[in-house]
This record gives sequence, structure tokens and C-alpha cells, in this order.
Amino acid sequence: MRIAYIGQKGIPMTQGGVEAHVENLAIQMVKKGHDVYVYTRSYYTDKNLKEYKGIKLISIRTIKSKNFDAIIHTFLSTIHALFQNYDIIHYHAVGPSLLSFIPRIFSRAKIVGTFHCKDRFHKKWGFFAKFMLKLGEYAVITFPHKTIFVSPDLKNDYKKGEFIPNGFEIKKDYNTNEIEKLNIIPKKYFLVVSRLIAHKGIQYAIEAFKKLNNNNYQLIIVGDTFHDEKYSDKIKNLANDNPNIILTGNQTGNTLNQLFTNAFCFLIPSEGEGLSITLLEAMGHGIPTIASNIEGNRIFIDKNLVYSFEDKNYLDLYKKINYLISHYEEATKKADETKQYIIKNFSWEIVSDKIEKLYKSL
Repeated sequence: MRIAYIGQKGIPMTQGGVEAHVENLAIQMVKKGHDVYVYTRSYYTDKNLKEYKGIKLISIRTIKSKNFDAIIHTFLSTIHALFQNYDIIHYHAVGPSLLSFIPRIFSRAKIVGTFHCKDRFHKKWGFFAKFMLKLGEYAVITFPHKTIFVSPDLKNDYKKGEFIPNGFEIKKDYNTNEIEKLNIIPKKYFLVVSRLIAHKGIQYAIEAFKKLNNNNYQLIIVGDTFHDEKYSDKIKNLANDNPNIILTGNQTGNTLNQLFTNAFCFLIPSEGEGLSITLLEAMGHGIPTIASNIEGNRIFIDKNLVYSFEDKNYLDLYKKINYLISHYEEATKKADETKQYIIKNFSWEIVSDKIEKLYKSL
């Protein structure tokens, strides 16, 4: 099959859950013998890079603007795709899916949409953007021939489509040379991996950690801002007065692998997720994890695979951090059990098999 992916910023992934999803899915589809094309944004992926791990990259210019970036890129990518004789055109995220009606009408390709998250609840959007994202939710369940939901909660909300979760990839690296360059102490840090945008709730992790007042531990926050400089500045100001809080910026490759492998505990304080890939990666690495009790995390909370705290309540997060420190043997045992569950149900090989089967059914 000739398969095109539209909606992501690009690959190879530097940050972003949708980008990580598309990169890993595309790699698996190439391994299965399909011709795969990924549309990239010129500011995210080097426009001179034409192929990556067997995936053809198509660079399309756009305006790097919070409100117009995605929709302009999606429109131009969609017009290009109409003339490429694809078998499958797969839209990712509700915003880009607004335009999935175009190939549904004008192309022979079968259209697939993936509902990753209810983006309209993200704090960075204004009224008009939230309205358009709400329309995008209608579009992604209406125009594609098939809709994929990455979490069961999302599927239950709309009573249609198929639940196929995000996948994860374990890249264990027991070395510590890269993280030590960042003044990070192995097995003595709480890890947050996230873009610095408001709905990720990083302030709750910082406030809880400050209340801990224990110099034996560090809080490591990995990620950069994306169209939310005001929130990024807020986080940096909150962290400034505590030398045990380290903001590393965006990290990839060996450094990121070492950060996951050598963490004491993983924190996901987000106010909104679909099914977080970084959460899957942390659990797949066997790291004890504390997650906000939002809808997107309930699939793991209800199975008692992670510890949870009340969304937006940093005092409750502080209590759970204290509990985990004093019951760490219990926490590591839970993490080992969680790891086995994740490996059996969420590997990219398993996830891509399900998506390929969906493609073939069309």
C-alpha cells in the first residue's frame, strides 16, 4: 500500500506525542513492506532530508504561528496528496482532520483519522481556536472511512470507531555519562518529560517537589516550549530558586534513553492527555510512576498499574511522592508488574499490526 500521514509536524521526532506516534508507526509500516510518505513542516524537519529509515519525507512550507501553522500545512499537504495516488491518507489529531473531507470527496484513497486528544481543552487556545477544534472532533469521527481512538475513554465518549492505543519503544541505556554532564544524579531524580505548555501541569510537580524539602532528590524537567512562552517563563521562574530542579530543555537519543533508564520515579502531572506516549515509555522502562487522575490515565490507574493523585492538586501529589519514597520496594514491584503488562499490550509491533489490519479492511 501507498500510505500518507498528514497532521504531524514531522519526523524524526524532537518533541511531541503525535510526532512520536507517527514516526514509530511509519517505521513499522515500512518494515511491513508498504510505501510510506510523511508530510513535514519546513521549520521542524530539515527540508533537504528526503528519506528517513525508509520513509519518504515531503516538506511543505507553512506559517509558524500558533493559530495558523497546522491548518495551513494540512491544507497544502492535502492538496498535494490528492495527486499522489495514495491508497491510504491518514490524518492525525482533530485539528488537521477538519480538512479530511477534501480527499474523501476528491480522492480514491481511503481516509483514516486518529483522535489523539481533546485539544480544545488545552489552555493555550483562545475561543475561536477551541471552536474550530470542537469542529475538528466532529470531522475526525465523520469524514474518514475509519476513526482510531488512542484511549478507551475517547472511544466511549463518541460510541464509534476503533480503540487502538499508542505504542512505545524501550531503549534502555544503563550508562550515565550523558546525564552526569547535566549534573543529574542517577536513581535520585523524579522525571517529567513534556513540552512546556500550560495543560501539562508542570507547575504542580514543581510545587509538590518544593514542599518535599529533601535535598537527596532532584526534579528533572525535560522539554521545550511550543507557542507558549508565557507559561515557559512561569515554569522557569518557579524553578529558579531551587538548585535541585533542573530544566534540561529538549533531549533525544542517548541522553533521553539514559534519563528514562536511570530515573527514581516518573511524574505525569498533566491536566489533559489522550494516551501519553511518554507515560507508556516510562512504564515500559519499569519506572515507578505517579500520574494525575485524568481520563487519559485511567486505563492504567483502574488496573492499579500506577500511583495517582487528584488532578491539579499539588498537595496530593506531594503526599503520593512521600508515600512512594517510604514504600519504594512496593513501588518497584508494582513497576515491574506494570512493565510486563505494557510489553504485552502496547508494543509498536502489536499496535502497528492492528492498524495495518484496519488499513487492509478498507
